[in-house]
Amino acid sequence: MEHGETDNDVHMTVQNPSPSPPPPLENHELQQLAEPLPKSFQEDEQDEELRKLLTPDVRDLPLVPPSAVETNFVSYFAPDFIKEGHDQYVYRHANGLCVVGLAATHIAFKDSGGVTAVDFNVGKSDRSSFKVTGKRKKNAQFFEPNSALCKVYTKDASYIVRCSVKGSLLEVNDRLIKQPELLNTLPHREGYIAIVMPKPADWLKVKESLLSLEEHKRLRELN
Repeated sequence: MEHGETDNDVHMTVQNPSPSPPPPLENHELQQLAEPLPKSFQEDEQDEELRKLLTPDVRDLPLVPPSAVETNFVSYFAPDFIKEGHDQYVYRHANGLCVVGLAATHIAFKDSGGVTAVDFNVGKSDRSSFKVTGKRKKNAQFFEPNSALCKVYTKDASYIVRCSVKGSLLEVNDRLIKQPELLNTLPHREGYIAIVMPKPADWLKVKESLLSLEEHKRLRELN
C-alpha cells in the first residue's frame, strides 16, 4: 500500500466460481428411478383412493338427508285425478310395486281438521277384506286406474281415492280405519292408501300420464 492510501481506497473484486454440473447418474441409479414404487407405498395410495370413494366430503352432503321414500322409490304424481284437486301420488319401487296415496296437495287436506275417517267399503266390496297369499299373490284383485280404493272423510266433505294405476291390488292400509290421522301427519309413509302391482306393459302406458316430482312441484308452485 503506497503512502497516502487507506483501506477504503482499496477495492477488491472477488468472483464466486461457477457451480460445477452434477455428475451423471450411474446405470444402477437410473435403474432404481425406473423401478416401480414399493408395494407398501402403492397400497397406501390405493387405501387413500378407496377412503375418498367410501367417505364423502362433508361439503358435498345435502343439508337434509334423503328420506327412505326418496332413496328407494321413484315419485310420480297424478294431479286432478278424475276430479279437480284430487292429487294422488304413485311411488314406484325398483321391483315394480307401486305405493298409492294422497299427495300433500290433495284437496282433503285443505279442509278444516283434515281427514277424519277412512272407509274401504266402496263399490260392491270391502277392499280391506282382500287377502292375498303366496309368491303368486293368489286372490289379488285386478283394478283399473279409476277403480275406487276407499273414501276419505273430512268435517264437511268426502272424497273417493282411486287406484290411479292399472294392476293387481296387493293390500290396503287398513290401519287407516282406526288411525285416519296418519293421512294428515304421514301421508307419504304410514298414511299410504294401497300397494298395487302393475304389469310392465301397463306401467309404461300409465307412466306417460303421470308427472315427475319436479313437474308436480312446478305445477303446484311448490318450493
